[in-house]
Amino acid sequence: MARELIIYADGGSRGNPGQAAYGALVCEGDKVLIEIAEKIGIATNNVAEYQGLIAGLRAANKIDPAAHIEARLDSKLVVEQMSGRWKIKNIPLAKLAMEAKKIHSPELITFTWIPREENHAADRLVNLALDGY
Repeated sequence: MARELIIYADGGSRGNPGQAAYGALVCEGDKVLIEIAEKIGIATNNVAEYQGLIAGLRAANKIDPAAHIEARLDSKLVVEQMSGRWKIKNIPLAKLAMEAKKIHSPELITFTWIPREENHAADRLVNLALDGY
């Protein structure tokens, strides 16, 4: 049976664009396997959201390249674009989406929108990165 991993990813900027960072967690059930947070310089919120997804996918793929992954994000834009329901008109976001699609077999990934309050762990990582901790 294939391994089931969950990614919680978030990104944010102080100003839009402004100083930006992302945070991501890879979990198996209730167990956190890895936490990632990184400041990325000046970027938009949406770019930071995509960077969080990419970091989470890379980490999950490194753990198990054959795993089924559920990516949970509070960015409706990223979830809808990555699910193929919304077109990506912004060139930088389209490039990030293409990068994300190359990391792990797309047929093994589902994207789920979650309310911001359910993504508090990834949001905490974003703020830690922005605050320099």
